[in-house]
Amino acid sequence: MRSVNLLLIPTLLLLLALPVSRGRYSDDFDDGDDLADFDDNDFAEFEDMNEDTAAEAETVPPPRVSPSSQPEEDEDEDEATVELEDGQDGFEDPETQDQDIYSKYDQEEFEGIGDMEKTSHSLKDPLIIHTVPAHLQNSWESYYMEILMVTGLLAYIMNYIIGKNKNSRLAQAWFNSHRELLESNFALVGDDGTSKEAVSTGKLNQENEHIYNLWCSGRVCCEGMLIQLKFLKRQDLLNVLARMMRPACDQVQIKVTLNDEDMDTFVFAVGTKKAMARLQKEMQDLSEFCSDKPKSGAKYGLPDSLAILTEMGEVTDGVMDSKMVHFITNHADKIESIHFSDQFSGPKVMQEEGQPLKLPETKKTLLFTFNVPGMGNTSPKDMDTLLPLMNMVIYSIDKVKKLRLNREGKQKADRNRARVEENFLKQTHAQRQEAAQTRREEKKRAEKERIMNEEDPERQRRLEEAAQRREQKKIEKKQMKMKQIKVKAM
Repeated sequence: MRSVNLLLIPTLLLLLALPVSRGRYSDDFDDGDDLADFDDNDFAEFEDMNEDTAAEAETVPPPRVSPSSQPEEDEDEDEATVELEDGQDGFEDPETQDQDIYSKYDQEEFEGIGDMEKTSHSLKDPLIIHTVPAHLQNSWESYYMEILMVTGLLAYIMNYIIGKNKNSRLAQAWFNSHRELLESNFALVGDDGTSKEAVSTGKLNQENEHIYNLWCSGRVCCEGMLIQLKFLKRQDLLNVLARMMRPACDQVQIKVTLNDEDMDTFVFAVGTKKAMARLQKEMQDLSEFCSDKPKSGAKYGLPDSLAILTEMGEVTDGVMDSKMVHFITNHADKIESIHFSDQFSGPKVMQEEGQPLKLPETKKTLLFTFNVPGMGNTSPKDMDTLLPLMNMVIYSIDKVKKLRLNREGKQKADRNRARVEENFLKQTHAQRQEAAQTRREEKKRAEKERIMNEEDPERQRRLEEAAQRREQKKIEKKQMKMKQIKVKAM
């Protein structure tokens, strides 16, 4: 029995300790538990401790949950499984739980917590994706200016290559068809002028993409012949577009320079009416020696589209023989102008200040301008049709050499040249007087400056006296001339 009592004592002490430990960490005891009644005095100190812990719990605010930990808690809540007691339908609303938690504390002490909740809710709003403006999108429509510029540049380059090659083919076709005739009449064909000695190169000299030159010399009665092939600017796209509005044609210009003794004194021209009117205004010799209006060539059997400018009728009768008329009539559509002159000096040149007031130099020249058929749409075969016109050029050289004016025609031509020279002197008389006056004033000014720069006063005085004596002598000479004129008049 004694041993049994010893075992009951620890058991009773253990039972007494359980309610004490439970009351230390909980706020209230459950009324439903089957616990023994204890004396209030025995557990007074434990009740004081419970009151202190409850007061601290009321004053300390609940810990804030960081946003970073919120997803983890959500995951824990998703993974956790909770068994509901009988009579509970489910979890309470989180918002009601937050309201219950914050209702226990002072609202003024925890200001801004509601705003934090609103911001957290606003972070959960869906993202709004705006569309990119059209001018910022990478599409072909954004590069239409660049596309147009590149297209125009490519078109210009292609037109340049095609136009240049076509002009080159036309020039070579003309030379191939005329080479035999030129070599049979001239000793030198195709001198480019680069070497000191005249060498026949046998090829055209390209000045640029649309102009080709050919120099021929070594023939009786002429110094040389310059042939210039002036093609359209097919390599220039802008010029091609302009020709769509105003068509034009290629031209062959031939200039033959004769020796002074191989041509008589006369000026003559024949060609289209439009070309004759233009040349009469622009060329110095035609405007001075052929002042009359262009006359019709129907008298000599020429087409109505052609007109004649001549210094005198005798020249026209001498030039327009049957063979010449045959050439012009059969190829009237290709002839722009034919110009023979012993006073050729080129277009009119206005006298400018500083230029010598004298008549321009003249050369005895034959000029031919032929239009290539096709009006711009020229083919290499069209260049062969110009061969008869080159025969006409060779015939004209020999014709002009043989042509001689009679005595009356020669006197009339000389009077015309004297009249032109006299008119030129009259027109430039005032300019010459003004130039002479300017020279005299400059001479006087230089003399005065020389006297003023003299340092020796005595020498300066002598120079001034010498200048005055020269001026007095000039005045006396003028007076003597006036007296002589008066005596002759009496």
